[in-house]
Amino acid sequence: LQKSHINTKDDTHYVSLIAELESRGARVVPIYSGGLDFSGPVEEYYYDSNGKPIVDTIINLTGFALVGGPASQDHKKAASTLKKLNVPYMCAVPLVFQSFEEWQASELGLHPIQVALQVSLPEIDGAIEPIIYAGREGATGRSVPLADRVNLLADRAMKWASLRTKKNADKKIAITIFSFPPDKGNVGTAAYLDVFDSIKAVLKQLKTEGYDIGDAPSEKEAIMESVLNDPEARINSPELNVAYRMNTNEYYELTPYAKDLEENWGPAPGNLNSDGQNLVVYGKQFGNVFIGVQPSFGYEGDPMRLLFAKSASPHHGFAAYYTFLEKIFKADAVLHFGTHGSLEFMPGKQVGMSGTCYPDRLINSLPSAYLYAANNPSEATIAKRRSYSATVSYLTPPAENAGLYKGLKELKELISSYQGLRENEGRGPAIVNSIVSTAWTCNLDKDIDDLPDLETYDAKNDTPERRDDIVGKVYSQIMQIESRLLPCGLHTVGVPPSADEAVATLVNIAQLDRPEDGIEGIPRVIASSIGRDINDIYRGNNNGVLADVELNDKVTQASRAAVRALVSQSTDSNGRVKEVKNFFDEVGGFFGGLIGSKKPWTQAIIDNGFPNVSEERLAPVMAYLEFCLKQVVANNELPGIMELLNGQFLMPAPGGDPIRNPDVLPTGRNMHALDPSAIPTQAAV
Repeated sequence: LQKSHINTKDDTHYVSLIAELESRGARVVPIYSGGLDFSGPVEEYYYDSNGKPIVDTIINLTGFALVGGPASQDHKKAASTLKKLNVPYMCAVPLVFQSFEEWQASELGLHPIQVALQVSLPEIDGAIEPIIYAGREGATGRSVPLADRVNLLADRAMKWASLRTKKNADKKIAITIFSFPPDKGNVGTAAYLDVFDSIKAVLKQLKTEGYDIGDAPSEKEAIMESVLNDPEARINSPELNVAYRMNTNEYYELTPYAKDLEENWGPAPGNLNSDGQNLVVYGKQFGNVFIGVQPSFGYEGDPMRLLFAKSASPHHGFAAYYTFLEKIFKADAVLHFGTHGSLEFMPGKQVGMSGTCYPDRLINSLPSAYLYAANNPSEATIAKRRSYSATVSYLTPPAENAGLYKGLKELKELISSYQGLRENEGRGPAIVNSIVSTAWTCNLDKDIDDLPDLETYDAKNDTPERRDDIVGKVYSQIMQIESRLLPCGLHTVGVPPSADEAVATLVNIAQLDRPEDGIEGIPRVIASSIGRDINDIYRGNNNGVLADVELNDKVTQASRAAVRALVSQSTDSNGRVKEVKNFFDEVGGFFGGLIGSKKPWTQAIIDNGFPNVSEERLAPVMAYLEFCLKQVVANNELPGIMELLNGQFLMPAPGGDPIRNPDVLPTGRNMHALDPSAIPTQAAV
């Protein structure tokens, strides 16, 4: 609580929430601080004499960060304090810059300044659920509670608390999978994620921790078959397994906003997720675990309508699905599985939901965990704020070089031949003619402005320098195509990366200089060993200078060899990296010094044609890569899911590209979009 409200007796909003919690059987322990650091009172009053936590959920009613308030935050201290207590941490928000009427009428919802101070900053502490619960009275300026929001906040706090106290064997968990587009057999799809293989891992973990998963299959295909019956099933096909048929009387009785949907969809049951008489819930129940298919959002032919039409709404089938989860299946929590579904994009305010916003109506009092791709913090933030979901980040598959095929591969082979025969006045020009011809066949004339005309050009009549220039530009374009990054396969939750996947990730991390950490990228160290600056090599490569294109390729191969040498030290017999051997701790350094030989990565670079590379200059980047490898293989995703389902505090972490910002790793943490440590950037300073 905020001390100023207590001192001035402007505490009606506090009293209202406390009364609601107590009416539900809770024992409320209010604390306040004389300053802006609440970590001290948390340590003093939320533990018993034996050091055991006495609270099951924390609700921060100040709307500010736990340590430092709006002024100067210490997020690491806050997260450490909250992790020690290890209970869900909710940060509710009082309206400050708007009246109730302004907020209700606003399509944005909460004022942007409040979003920055009282939503974004608490999220970095690990806060969830920015529910508006109070505001100021226009005439007196005193704080007053919003009754329906206070009720919702109390309900959700109690549900999170029950996840801590209820036996795992008695908890009911709803796993929600998605299907988009809904008419192409896409049930169980998510960005970069092998959904059913990951569900298999989650079910196994649930069983290990004492949850009742009934007769759930142990194989991916069997789980898929039980939910779909037909892996090619369409969303509106009876081939999907029907878990429940909800008649219209039951639907209208249990769904208080059902009448509001009739403006767009007419009376229930409608045509979507319906058999003509009942609303149909697709999925399969195993013991206390329900795997359900989130209905389509209804506007597949016109998706923008859902986003921009003020009167748009979910259809009856969508509402019936979440009504089923909460009031018929009686789920204790829902796990939304992968990036992403439609719940968080339903019509309503952007931030600071009201009781008429559809994400709020649909999720209602259900605690929600949301498995979200680590590289997509922007949409994960929408899920956090609009559907009250605690996110669990998952690793996107590593990006690997696209490689070459058909004519492009032939073109590279021709260039390789030319490199050996360029001085041969008989063979050299003939190969250049073949290179030009193949380049036209591969449509590279669209990318190379001054590619010679196929009909009139003859390399015999050209100078050696001009021939080199043509081949260099084609080679540069080929290298650019070959080095484009494409994601490798799909990620499976709980499965450590293969050695090849780890190499692909680390090679990209190793390319970047990180001057703020005193780290040079591997290509820069290699280039300096031959007296070149890597930026000059890149510039020459981009301009098609044949010698620099060749050198850039050679540096790239040497960098990859160095990374592979590091990873191979920790690769098991199955070709996967589960534990990382330490080369840079005191013990590893001691034995390396005794042996006196070159480190494996240094030797790999030497073997690739750079004998003078400095092992000393390589040390910082290789130590950093070893640290990153540990983060990549850390299996935090399954534990992160289980922490939320067990009503514990999930540590926060930034989201984004793990190549540019390895602090995103390890995954399996509660993702936030704002990373103040990255602002301002080095360039801005």
